Amino acid sequence: MARIDDMETALSLERFGRYVAWAGGDRERALDLYTLNTRVSEALYIALQTLEVSLRNRIHTVMAAKHGERWFQDADLIKAPLQRAQVAEAIRDLEAEGKDTTAGRVVAALSFSFWTAMFSPAYEDLWRSTLRFIAVREGKGLTRKDFSRPLTQIRLLRNRVAHHEPILHWDLHRHHRLLRELTLWLSPPAFAWSRALDRFEAVYPAEGALLARDAQD
Repeated sequence: MARIDDMETALSLERFGRYVAWAGGDRERALDLYTLNTRVSEALYIALQTLEVSLRNRIHTVMAAKHGERWFQDADLIKAPLQRAQVAEAIRDLEAEGKDTTAGRVVAALSFSFWTAMFSPAYEDLWRSTLRFIAVREGKGLTRKDFSRPLTQIRLLRNRVAHHEPILHWDLHRHHRLLRELTLWLSPPAFAWSRALDRFEAVYPAEGALLARDAQD
C-alpha cells in the first residue's frame, strides 16, 4: 500500500482521483489503469507523429508547387490571424537560435494546430483549387470535410497525450483507425513504415479499458 500512497502523492490527489473513480475505489486497480493510460499514450505516439509529419509535408509540397515555397507568409493565402502569428513566432524563434529561416525549418516549427486550421471553412476555395491534391482515397480525391472532423478529434487526442491527461474513457480504437486511415490517404509509404512499428493493438485491450464509470472532462 506504501507504493500506492507514494504514487498518489507524486501524481496529486486530483489527477489520481479520476483513476480511483474508474476503478470503483480500488486504488491498486487505479494504479493499473494509470499505467495502462501511460502505456497506450506512448503506443499512440508513432501513429500521431506519422500523421502530423505526413500532413504538414503534403500541404507544404502542394502549396509550394502552386504558390511558392514561402506560401505561409502570403497574407492573401493565410486567412487566420492566429496562423499568421504562429508563422511570425516560428521565424523569430529560428532567428533567436541563429538558424537560417528556410522554408523547411519554418514548416517543421509550425504547430499541429496551424496545419489543422488549413481545413477550416475559410480555406474552402483554397482546398478546391490546391489543397485537394494532398491526398487520395482509393484513387479518388477527397474533400475538405473528409479531413476536418477527424482532424479535430485527433488534435484533441494529441493534446491530451502531450499533456499526460487521461484518455481511457475515449474510443481509442476508433481514434487509432482514424489516425491510420488519414495517414494512408496522405502517404502510403509513411503508412506502411509506421504500421510495422505501431504497438497500439498489442498494448490496448480489444475490449477497451474496463472502467467503473465514465468521468467528465
